[in-house]
Amino acid sequence: MGEEAVEELCAELIRFDTTNLGGGKSLLGERAIAEFVAERLTDVGLTPTLLERDPTRTNVVVRVPGTDPALAPLLVHAHLDVVPADASEWSVPPFAGEIRDGFVWGRGAVDMKDMCAALLTVLSRWSAAGIRPRRDIVLAFVADEEDTGEWGAHWLVEKHRDLFEGCAAAIGESGGYTVRATHADGREVRLYPVATAERGTAHMRLTATGRAGHGSRRNDDNAVIAMVHALSRLAAHRWPTHLTPAVRAFLERASPALGIEVDWDDMDETLRRLGPAAKVIENTVRNSTTPTVLSAGYKVNVIPGVASALVDTRVLPGTEDHLLAELDRIIGPGIQREFVQRQHGVQAPIDTPWFDAMADALRAFDSDGVVVPFCMGGGTDAKAFASLGIDCFGFAPLFIPEGHDHKLMAHGVDERVPVEGLRFGVNVLDRFLSTV
Repeated sequence: MGEEAVEELCAELIRFDTTNLGGGKSLLGERAIAEFVAERLTDVGLTPTLLERDPTRTNVVVRVPGTDPALAPLLVHAHLDVVPADASEWSVPPFAGEIRDGFVWGRGAVDMKDMCAALLTVLSRWSAAGIRPRRDIVLAFVADEEDTGEWGAHWLVEKHRDLFEGCAAAIGESGGYTVRATHADGREVRLYPVATAERGTAHMRLTATGRAGHGSRRNDDNAVIAMVHALSRLAAHRWPTHLTPAVRAFLERASPALGIEVDWDDMDETLRRLGPAAKVIENTVRNSTTPTVLSAGYKVNVIPGVASALVDTRVLPGTEDHLLAELDRIIGPGIQREFVQRQHGVQAPIDTPWFDAMADALRAFDSDGVVVPFCMGGGTDAKAFASLGIDCFGFAPLFIPEGHDHKLMAHGVDERVPVEGLRFGVNVLDRFLSTV
């Protein structure tokens, strides 16, 4: 098979509507796109395996043999599902896969069908040139990352862990993209953050119980009022600064490149000094507890006996015990809590040949780029694979042109990826995967 332009391949992948509705439900599932990916892998001489917990929720795993069997394999994981898109809000149909104005448009363009397209393009390039990597590479194109991973990575780890036997490290979303920052003297600095950690997920349901009654009568045991007060206290609480190794290393390496000094005692002041670069770490210098869903009552003149809320809680590695104890103190004894999803944070070592190889690959195509570690604020399938003892990194390289706000794209309206950035990503991945 001849090498197809990565932007055309990305557009083809976007045209598969793989909307994940959450709660274990998918609009059409990942079967069709998984078969498409498997066909491409077969075309370049590989033998992919399709695995599924449900007939529509399909995963593709394949091993690319390396030249040195003594080297530990590398895992590369990318997800095939996407979050929903309301077409009425978009400038283009979200699943049309349009290429225009130097961008590939559509849901999943940056999260993360761009990475899927780049990986398939690298494999096509290797096949045409007769190239093999140094070490075995295990590729996992998975379902259900945009929900719990129970039909994707977590299920694979539980039921098919032998497929990842020996893997020492993994790369996946999100990292290796351009962040345009400003030096203290006014010149531009291009940072490339590579994720070496990510916050844990501790999504919770809070429940208040009280005495049901008539809305016109005094009621000192009103569940709605108890919940509102608990959430008000939680929203007003400012979690203390806690610098993980990844965030501390980011500050130590980014600050000289930007010509600033870090105020270790005043992180808000440091974030101000960082300017545009602050967005890399502003969500990971502390834990967060964000109320997102409220539920109570069924009629305006009836005081309900139960009120509940969902809280999106993100936990920095190593801080969960303290957070939970403080959370219980804040919400008070009258509020019960339970986990609706709980996955611990991920933290990989920074000073390793893996990180160095990623940095070398990025600098090979942007010699002025400054590669820095960081901690992801959200979560990825790294949480599943890290449970196998694999060091997980966020590395899906992408060059971001000036004026394009990459951070607004994932899950956003008019999601799109620059064609120039895609081609850069292919070259960086090719360099990294063939030399690491």
